[in-house]
Amino acid sequence: GKVIREIVEVSGAKVDINDDGVIKIASANGDAIKKAHDMIWSIVAEPEEGQIYTGKVVKLVDFGAFVNFFGKRDGLVHVSQIANKRLGHPSEVLQEGQEVKVKLLGFDDRGKVRLGMKMVDQQTGEEIDEKQEQTAE
Repeated sequence: GKVIREIVEVSGAKVDINDDGVIKIASANGDAIKKAHDMIWSIVAEPEEGQIYTGKVVKLVDFGAFVNFFGKRDGLVHVSQIANKRLGHPSEVLQEGQEVKVKLLGFDDRGKVRLGMKMVDQQTGEEIDEKQEQTAE
């Protein structure tokens, strides 16, 4: 109830959810519909393993960087997954607030999100093919 009212208030669209879980969004304004859709999607969507996302570094710690990458979802990029070289501390290449491209590697045994950066081209967001890397050396 409260969440739906907030979406209606912020987006300006009418939102209706039936007993089967079907969500209907209505408005004469296309932007209102898109806004309501995006707000709902950010609540219900789940990040997918193997996908590449754009995120923001929210916190640097000795063992890695926490990155907000999917709505309100955060994940850890372990220090070993930041660059293809050994880092003493993540702050050598990252700073808080920096936008980065991350790949969702999976989830640990506690359901925490594991992210990686070193396999993603930070300029293009494309995954770096490891075979290309070896032939380049």
